[in-house]
Amino acid sequence: MENQYITFREFGSPGDVLKIEQRSISGPQQGEVLVRMIARPINPSDLIPIRGAYSHRIPLPGIPGYEGVGIVEAVGEDVDQELIGKRVLPLRGEGTWQQYVKSPASWAVPLPDSVADDTAAQLYINPVTAWLICREILHLQPDDVLIVNASGSSLGRIFAQLCKHFGIRLIAVTRNDRHAKELLQLGAASVINTRDTALLPALMELTGGLGANAAVDMVGGEPGTELACCVRATGIFVTLGLLSGVPLDWAEIKRKTNARATMFHLRHWNETVSVQGWQDTFRELISLTQAKKLLLPPPRLRFELSKISEAVRAAESNEGNQGKCFLI
Repeated sequence: MENQYITFREFGSPGDVLKIEQRSISGPQQGEVLVRMIARPINPSDLIPIRGAYSHRIPLPGIPGYEGVGIVEAVGEDVDQELIGKRVLPLRGEGTWQQYVKSPASWAVPLPDSVADDTAAQLYINPVTAWLICREILHLQPDDVLIVNASGSSLGRIFAQLCKHFGIRLIAVTRNDRHAKELLQLGAASVINTRDTALLPALMELTGGLGANAAVDMVGGEPGTELACCVRATGIFVTLGLLSGVPLDWAEIKRKTNARATMFHLRHWNETVSVQGWQDTFRELISLTQAKKLLLPPPRLRFELSKISEAVRAAESNEGNQGKCFLI
């Protein structure tokens, strides 16, 4: 069987180094499934390794893609034949930017018919990250205050919906008012636009001078450092991204707050979670989408694999528009 796939043989700008190639693919081995891919979103986390940020642990040539949904075409020995023809998330195997992907059957996530392909394709990176932070790291209770920056992002919108589900009071931090109405509709209790309002005084006014129970930073740099200073002494500060490209000022954070600080990396959870814990997490998220308590936006644009350079350039020039670019 011939398999069309995207690869990079050197690190650099994704639009320049990603190429489409073709090769034969063998059938699934014992414990594997072979999945014909339907859709794959383009995430920042897909593109960062291509640029060489993690070159010490990314072997070349590489095949990108952490997320996606497809249909099981064949199964290896000891795998239930009834999986053939079923839709799954073929995760924790090969990169998903291929026509066909092989992945461990035990980690493949089966999908009910009620979950649309566009939703299913996005169920991993951002929803699992937000779920784990809310449930396994922050351990927030109803009416606790969580403050999150870059809230107009896809991940920020998911935090708003999960906070509504868990009864957590979310204070969403943005740099403009473009997404304020939507964030309030999704579940945020308040929105602070830092272009017009100083963050710390506004946060203290909203919390009666107590500060937030917890904060999640996706920006880094000065905005992230400022966000950490909004957390009360008994709280927790989680950093999970550097959208600004600038590191946090940890010395300043330590000087201004006694809050506990930690970094979140999804791959660390992947290294320790059991198959049961993995499948249970996805079942929880799938149930939320079925109940329409977690809504993921449809793709902004769709591209065939052969248009990979055009696709990643469109994804990188999103300019705040809702919806990801998909490879189909």
